[in-house]
Order: sequence, then C-alpha cells, then structure tokens
Amino acid sequence: MIRHAADPGRPFEHFRASRLTPLIGAEISGLDLRKPLAAPVVEELRLALADHLVLFFRDQAISPEQHVAFGRNFGELHRHPAAPHVEGRPEVMIIAADETSERANGEGWHTDVSCDPEPPMGSILHIKACPPEGGDTLFANMYAAYDALSDRMKAHLDGLEAVHDGEHVYRGLYANLGVADKPSYPRARHPVVRTHPWTGRKCLYVNQGFTTHLVGLPREESAALLGYLFRHMAHPLFQCRFRWTPDAIAFWDNRSAQHHAIWDYWPHRRFGRRVTIKGERPVGG
Repeated sequence: MIRHAADPGRPFEHFRASRLTPLIGAEISGLDLRKPLAAPVVEELRLALADHLVLFFRDQAISPEQHVAFGRNFGELHRHPAAPHVEGRPEVMIIAADETSERANGEGWHTDVSCDPEPPMGSILHIKACPPEGGDTLFANMYAAYDALSDRMKAHLDGLEAVHDGEHVYRGLYANLGVADKPSYPRARHPVVRTHPWTGRKCLYVNQGFTTHLVGLPREESAALLGYLFRHMAHPLFQCRFRWTPDAIAFWDNRSAQHHAIWDYWPHRRFGRRVTIKGERPVGG
C-alpha cells in the first residue's frame, strides 16, 4: 500500500464521513455493507480509517457471511486465540453479555490481541442487540497521546520494548461458556512507540489489558512508567464515545487506537459479532 498522511478534513467521493470529535471517530453514511464493495470504495475506506482511526456505520443488517466478506476487503482474517466463535465460522468471534455473565468483552483500555507477535491491524464489530441504556464504547487516539508527551518523555521511551502477554487475560476467561483453555497463549515483545505502516506517524503502543512490563527496567520503575502512560492515554481529550444502536458497526485501527467497552447495562443483554484483520509485526520509530 502507498503510504499516505492522515487528513481528517478530506472529502470522499463514495460516502460521507462526519467527524465525532476533532481527534478521533467518524460516522460513515451512504454505503450498504450487505453489498460487495468496489475497489475504489475500499481504498477510500482505508483512507478514512487512516484519517479517523475508527469508522462507525448505522443500520447495517449484515449476515455473518457478509461480515466476513466486508472484513476480507482489508486483508486476511485473524482467528482469536481464546474466544467463542460462530459455528462453522472460526473467524467470526461472538461478543455477548447478559444477566448470567460474570464479565463483558472489552472492559478496560486495550488494543485487540496485542500479545500476538503480529497483532491485528483492525477489528470490525457488528452489534445486533443493545441494552435500553448504556453499553457505549470509548475509543482513544494514540497518535495524539504520543504527541502530547514532553520531548524528554519521548526521548526516554525511544527504543524501549514492552511485553504483551495473553496468559493472564485469557486463562479461564471463557470457561463459563464451555470454552476449554489452550496449553498456552501468545506472548510478544513490541516497541513502546510504534510507527504506523500507513501514515508513518508515531503512536503509543502499550495497553492496560495486555502489557505487563517494560523490558530492561526494574519492576518498580516499569510499573511506575506504565502507570503514568496508562493514565495519560485515558485522558478524555484523546477520546470519542460511541452510542450503539441495533445493527451498528464500528471498524477501528488497532495500531493507532485503543478502546474500552463499558459494562454498565447489567442485567440487560448486548450481543454482536466481530471479525478481526491480520496485521504486521510492530516497528519502532
């Protein structure tokens, strides 16, 4: 792919992109995702994703097959290392919580499966059923979080690596749904500051869900620095908040954005499906 710089104000020929905030998020209108997309439309959606980091679509009553087809426009699909999936469709993850749930998917700030050696490029979540209130998802811009750091902090982070581990996240996580644990889960080292392969911009790439420690630092120093970064990245300035409606879709870039699903709707039900697009090994600045 040709590298392109983000331009949040650019117009698009095949759809309209309405910004949610100046820093992150755009609602896309004028597309029917039940239908195959022409190559120029797919390329414009790539540009829009680079510009806005997360794209939202309303009233898209897609089937699992159409969901898969939409995701494959952007690359080969990833298979989640732990989560339940649609029968016969291992690439389609089930997202569900109701009155029997002990937890909900996506609580806490994270980027999907960052413990993989080649973490996912993007995720596409289709929500079919929503609670009457609540169940919003927050998204945060990791370019903006990096840019807001002092020059001294940027210099301190340059060249540092962090360990991302799936063991403490996934072990026993889906036991109540009858999903057996695997012998092991992914674990990887990634740069704390990665360079986005599409835009060439630097962004923070540690997250509260998977990142356990910084390589080469004493445990106390690592914990203190990560604690600061986690608090910094969660500043409302970097965020947008999406209110789900039935058949809404969110398509986010896992390389430059983090998200946080809010479980404030118990005992009501929230149900959806997600496909995830394979990515590349993160590269530092």
